[in-house]
Amino acid sequence: MKKILGLCFGLSLFSQSYAETQYHPPVPHLEPLAQFSVDLNAPVWELGTTSDSGKRRIIPITGGTFQGKQLKGRILNNGADWQIVDNQGLAIIDTRYLLETDDGALIYLQTKGYRHGSKEVLQQLAQGKDVDPNKYYFKITMQFETSSPKYAWLNQTVAVGSAMRLGKAVIYDAYTLQ
Repeated sequence: MKKILGLCFGLSLFSQSYAETQYHPPVPHLEPLAQFSVDLNAPVWELGTTSDSGKRRIIPITGGTFQGKQLKGRILNNGADWQIVDNQGLAIIDTRYLLETDDGALIYLQTKGYRHGSKEVLQQLAQGKDVDPNKYYFKITMQFETSSPKYAWLNQTVAVGSAMRLGKAVIYDAYTLQ
């Protein structure tokens, strides 16, 4: 009982001292990074249910482009989305692919995120129909790796994206978290 009271008292002191300090964590804001257009022109590999998490499918990434103020280039034909879809239709996104900037730098990109919506909307997306992206949720986080000195800042940047599926492409606007 003394340990519990001591812990509660300690937490109380911590919260009081934090509230009284002149410092607070900075409020994050989003800075536009680039728009990505990811081509998905190859057949999807359906592995089926491989775990309790759901059905595994691999969606090859066959190319594409990206363009922004600090970042511009093409997506190389060598990646995939190693997606899991649960029995409610939630797609757990896990992409890995390679970017090549217009000045020749190579950047590895991994995204993770979620896509979900109503059964009807998900069925339309699966059929390749264009669906208003406001009718479903499709958000990702982004992690970069590069050895290029010019783009090394990406190695320590948190980025997020808001995406939509249009036919055989995923298009997303990417932002750095400042």
